Amino acid sequence: MSSLRPELGIIADWIKPGSRILDLGCGDGSLLMQLRDTRQVSGYGLEIDENNIVSCVSRQLNVIQADLNEGLTSFESNSFDYVVMTQALQAMHYPDKMIEEMLRVGREAIITFPNFGHWRCRLNIARGRMPVTSSLPNTWYNTPNIHLCTLHDFEYLCVEKNINVLERTVVDHAHKSTLSMRLLPNLMGEIALYRLCQK
Repeated sequence: MSSLRPELGIIADWIKPGSRILDLGCGDGSLLMQLRDTRQVSGYGLEIDENNIVSCVSRQLNVIQADLNEGLTSFESNSFDYVVMTQALQAMHYPDKMIEEMLRVGREAIITFPNFGHWRCRLNIARGRMPVTSSLPNTWYNTPNIHLCTLHDFEYLCVEKNINVLERTVVDHAHKSTLSMRLLPNLMGEIALYRLCQK
């Protein structure tokens, strides 16, 4: 998976060959193309940006132009093995409803997001400023992120919604993991990756 950015490589390792996948906010289709070419995965990407859609079409990928905030009502329940959303959950109007929809449409959901509990974020807040970090590079007035959370917040939501966490990985902005991240994930991890299913 060397042609993928590291975060997508971790996700690709979680997906079984021959699966059906729905990639929400699929970008230029890099993940879908890699999975199709190396793991015989089929499925669709949802994307709003026209340039990314053109890129997906040029790669002969199935892509649908859609605003994720409008939900997944056009898809029947259990249509996919995996529904993937990378670095977009925090930009959703109703992230809890989106997770429920992902697990309605797919057998499993794979989600990544920046961890607002990381020590750099905490230090900035302690200084009275909103964080600007490698994983959260936008200032408060021009960020697309409207629902930031910590690992603990996300996992409490999973408990409330009766969702199983099958796997969790935390990495830094370069997508590397260290012993300190494994010991203190909510404090040391910058980016969280989760694989989920309904109980």
